[in-house]
Amino acid sequence: MALLQEWQKIAYNEQADRAKLQKFWQDYFLVEKGIYEKLLDHPDEEVSGTVKELADKYQVSLMEMTGFLDGINESLKERNPLETMEEDTPVNLIFDKELLYKNMVDAKAEWLYELPQWDDIFTPERKHELYLEQKKSGTVVKEDKVYPNDPCPCGSGKKYKKCCGKNK
Repeated sequence: MALLQEWQKIAYNEQADRAKLQKFWQDYFLVEKGIYEKLLDHPDEEVSGTVKELADKYQVSLMEMTGFLDGINESLKERNPLETMEEDTPVNLIFDKELLYKNMVDAKAEWLYELPQWDDIFTPERKHELYLEQKKSGTVVKEDKVYPNDPCPCGSGKKYKKCCGKNK
């Protein structure tokens, strides 16, 4: 079984005891935070190796590294082959800094996007811009409805029903 399938079987087990699953995720988030702290200390370092080598490098289990790789994959410059990944599969952690920050905001992972290491990467203004960009990207703006007797939005000065709203 590929590592990702094993990870998902453990992490998303609907039959598991709720308290145990909650404890699992609390522990995992601490591991994840630790890896991100190390990565963000050297954001331009091109980290790569096999899944096992990276697990050893960051002193985490193979499953924890698999979960981490699953989480960071969309923020990488070149994605890893998660579906077929085994412990000897070469992978990388070369991430796009802005995309990673935005994905952390999107995941509502406050414990990650508020890490102090980000202060050495982005100015407070840039972090705020990225935060707002990500928040706005998920916002659906509904256009105001134009009624027949409203002024036409094309700017002609006519009523909508006598201008662009005519049935042609």
